[in-house]
Formats: sequence, structure tokens, C-alpha cells
Amino acid sequence: QVQLVESGGGLVQPGGSLRLSCAASGSILSIYHMGWYRQAPGKQRELVASIISGGSTNYSDSVKGRFTISRDNAKNTVYLQMNSLNPQDTSVYSCHAVLHYFHGTSPVVEGSWGQGTQVTVSS
Repeated sequence: QVQLVESGGGLVQPGGSLRLSCAASGSILSIYHMGWYRQAPGKQRELVASIISGGSTNYSDSVKGRFTISRDNAKNTVYLQMNSLNPQDTSVYSCHAVLHYFHGTSPVVEGSWGQGTQVTVSS
């Protein structure tokens, strides 16, 4: 089994910054893809940023130039540095990863979600 645990959410004023972390644990062989999604009340979940094992990144247009995704492969951790936050960034941010891991004694490749962390941008 694997587990994704997010941290770093909270309340910040407009123009401020936050750094989210998502650490994967378990019998992990490798992680192919890690990403951050967000979902505000009444809205669909959207991809914010993603990064593959080789380091290539992808961002939604709404966060380009403000957010930076990075990963530490040795720690199985992905980060999301969020700068110049505005109230429209208020949402629950969730981490998703596609992992190669041992489920019991069998290697499998599956996606997994973290529990989510609230980010609120307000004065």
C-alpha cells in the first residue's frame, strides 16, 4: 500500500506565498507522475501543475508564472511553491501520483490521491 500526505496549506493574504508538500510512502519502486489538483466549492477539480520523473512540468494557464512544481525523487516528495496568491486560488489542493509499488507481493502501477489541504487567500 502507499500513502500520500500533503502539508503546507493555510490562510494567506493576497499577494502572499505558500509552499505545499506531498510525501509518498510505502513499498514504492518508482513514481512516474506527480501532480497538484484543486477544487473549489461548486467547481470542477482542475489540474494546477504536474511533473514527470524526467522533470518536465506542465501548468494551468491560471497559475503560469506564479506557481512552481518540483520534486525530490530521493524523498518521494513533490512541492508546489505558490507566489502572488489571489482569492481565486482559494481551494482544496490535492496531490496525485502514479506509482509503481508492491501491493502485497505483487508489483502494480496505480494512481493514488492525498487527503487534500485547504488553501485560503483572504485579507
